[in-house]
Amino acid sequence: MIGIVDYNMGNLASVINAFAKVGADATLESDPSKLSQYDKLILPGVGAYGDAMEHLQENGMDEAVITYAASGKPLLGICLGMQLLFDSSEEFAKDENGTKGLGLIPGKVIAFDENKFDHPLKVPHMGWNELFQESVGTDSHVCPLFEGLSDDFYLYFVHSFHAICDEQYAIGKTHYGYEFVSAVQNGNIYGIQPHPEKSHENGLQIIENFVKL
Repeated sequence: MIGIVDYNMGNLASVINAFAKVGADATLESDPSKLSQYDKLILPGVGAYGDAMEHLQENGMDEAVITYAASGKPLLGICLGMQLLFDSSEEFAKDENGTKGLGLIPGKVIAFDENKFDHPLKVPHMGWNELFQESVGTDSHVCPLFEGLSDDFYLYFVHSFHAICDEQYAIGKTHYGYEFVSAVQNGNIYGIQPHPEKSHENGLQIIENFVKL
């Protein structure tokens, strides 16, 4: 059973449809007490980091996701859902500590540096771009999420903030003005910044791989 965390952040129909295309049923779940019944869990998200955390906290869904992650079963964060896996974000932060996240992957989320170069970056980063695979930890093996894909492949991105973390958690990087982390793994916890559900064959391969974990 595959659950999709429903916390009123974004249109989830495309995520459900993507799972259906690879022959898997995915169920929207808004009851935190029921997360434990799922074999795999998706944390999606579109919108602002602070709003997302508030929605998760309203009924205890944040703690339920943290408990699920501790169970060892696969958890995949997509786009904003990936960013929520980190310790904090500077998006709409009220102080230097940032907006607190789920703390499942050490690191934080920062804004694209629009003025790092002579020609300012256009933000949000939107459209097709390459994800370059990185070795997992010290084992130098391909992350199972990317099985069947080339060393670099295109996916669809829409975001204004990106994660920074220790290299041991980075399984994918992308270049937009400068290099940033676009996919992460911490044991059974996975995160991907682009939208696999909007990325045609490459995205469906990632979703199918997640189903097989």
